[in-house]
Amino acid sequence: MSKERKTDLVKSVKEKGKTIEAEMSFFDHLAELRIHLVRSSIAVVILTSICFFYYDFLFDTIIMGPHKPTFWTYRMMCKVGEYFNMGPGFCITNIPGKIINTEMAGQFTLQINSALMTGLVLGFPYLLWEVWRFIKPALKDAEKKSASGFVLYASFLFIIGIMFGYFIVAPLSINFLSNYSISPDIENTITIDSYFSSVATLTLCTGAIFELPIVIYILSQLGIMTPTFMKEKRRYAVVLILIIAAIVTPTPDIPTMLTVSLPLFLLYEVSITVSGRVLKKKQKAEKEFFEN
Repeated sequence: MSKERKTDLVKSVKEKGKTIEAEMSFFDHLAELRIHLVRSSIAVVILTSICFFYYDFLFDTIIMGPHKPTFWTYRMMCKVGEYFNMGPGFCITNIPGKIINTEMAGQFTLQINSALMTGLVLGFPYLLWEVWRFIKPALKDAEKKSASGFVLYASFLFIIGIMFGYFIVAPLSINFLSNYSISPDIENTITIDSYFSSVATLTLCTGAIFELPIVIYILSQLGIMTPTFMKEKRRYAVVLILIIAAIVTPTPDIPTMLTVSLPLFLLYEVSITVSGRVLKKKQKAEKEFFEN
């Protein structure tokens, strides 16, 4: 065998070895991802089962809460209206509209879907924890340190967003839509699916929107977003936030839109601060690198 053929054979063996090693590493990562997904699924199933078992409380107190005049938000509005002499119009004492079921398996399906939805919301911090455990080994020490509070901050923002959506956005929207009428001849009769999907959509969308600082942090780490860019585009952000508020709250009244927009404005300003801190850390690291 000639020397050239021996060299080619050695190269082929080495390349084949690298390919096999890469394939093994890829399948090892898939196996590890599968373990995290299984654990997450088990956690969601357990939480869903608990919600299904205690469904009377979940349905009567949580799901149907925004449709009752005794809901916390409506009671606080009455107290605020009385304190500032805002008149009886600010105090909500009745939510019109009869809620009905129009499908044979509608109530059973509602119980399963709402229990699963609640299980996913309650299990969200644990899902983030499993995601963090999966990506953590691939990060460098500096990256691990900078992202150490990812699960805590993301969970906190999501929970705050869920609470804001459930106690502010959902009841204000439900009150407006329930009282809205284009003709006295039309009576509002709402299906339970429509009511539940409205409450769930408003609540979950608000929770997702409150993750804005986390998204900005990731984009800033990747070098895609900078505080200078966000400050320059603030006027466009204001318009975009108003549009988002109009979409999230299907109510044309200005007070409701401003109530939803105000936290989004604050989140945008917080995101600018977050992006600025990321940029400062990067500049500091670059300066130390070139000095050494």
